[in-house]
Amino acid sequence: MRGFGVSDVGPVRKVNEDAFLADDEFGLFAVADGMGGHAAGEVASRLVIEAAQAFIQRSHDARECSWPCGLDRQLSLDGNRLKTAVHLANRRVFRAAESHDEYTGMGSTVASVLIGGPKVSIAHVGDSRVYSYAGGALRCLTQDDSWAATILQETSGAALASHPMRHVLTNVLGAREQTEIHVSELDRAAADVLLLCSDGLHNVVDDAGIAAVLAEHRDPEGAARALVETALRLGTRDNVTAVVVWCNHGR
Repeated sequence: MRGFGVSDVGPVRKVNEDAFLADDEFGLFAVADGMGGHAAGEVASRLVIEAAQAFIQRSHDARECSWPCGLDRQLSLDGNRLKTAVHLANRRVFRAAESHDEYTGMGSTVASVLIGGPKVSIAHVGDSRVYSYAGGALRCLTQDDSWAATILQETSGAALASHPMRHVLTNVLGAREQTEIHVSELDRAAADVLLLCSDGLHNVVDDAGIAAVLAEHRDPEGAARALVETALRLGTRDNVTAVVVWCNHGR
C-alpha cells in the first residue's frame, strides 16, 4: 500500500483551504475542503485532518481504545474507527467555531479511507469524493452532500452546470454538534487504486479524464501530480487536491 497527495491553491484563491493526509503507516488517507471567512476554512480543514489522524493513531491498539460514539455492529473494527474519527473531527470543528467569533460558520468536507486488512473503510461528508479504479473502470464510491445530488439528483450535465444552487452543500463537518456521516466498506481486492479529491478536481475533470490519468501513471505520486495539473489546465478556479492510493502491491 502506497499513497501520495498533492494540493494546489489554484489560480484565483489567495488561501488554500484544502488539507490532506497520506499516512501509509496507519493506512489513513483523507481530503478535507474547508469553508468560512477570515481564513476559517483553512482552520477547519486542518482541524479535521488533525482530529481524525489523532484518533486513528490512538486506536491502533483497540485494547487501549474507548469508543465515545459507540459501536456499529454492521461495520468492521476499522469501519468503526474511521466513523469515530470523523465524528470527533466534526466535534472539534464545531467547538472551535463556537469558541471563536472569527470562526463562526466555518465548516469542512471530508473524504477518507482506512485500509488495514481485507476491507477498505470509507467515510465522507460533503462533496469531496472517493473513487476506485480497477480493471480499467472508474467508480465513484461516494455521493455528494450537495443540493444538486440530494435535491436535483444530478451530478453532471448542462442543467446542473447552469443551476444557481449547484454548489450548495447540504451537510458539512462543524455546522452542528452531531452530523450524518456516510460510511461504507468494500473488499480491498476490488480497488486496485483509490482516488480522494476535492471538488476543485472533480468539478472540471470528468470521469473519463480521471480514468485516463490513472491508467497512464504507474505510481501514486505521478498520478496525483498529473490529476492536479489536469484540473489546473482545464481551468479550475478552486483549490484542488488529489490523494492517490495504490492499495495492492504488484500493480
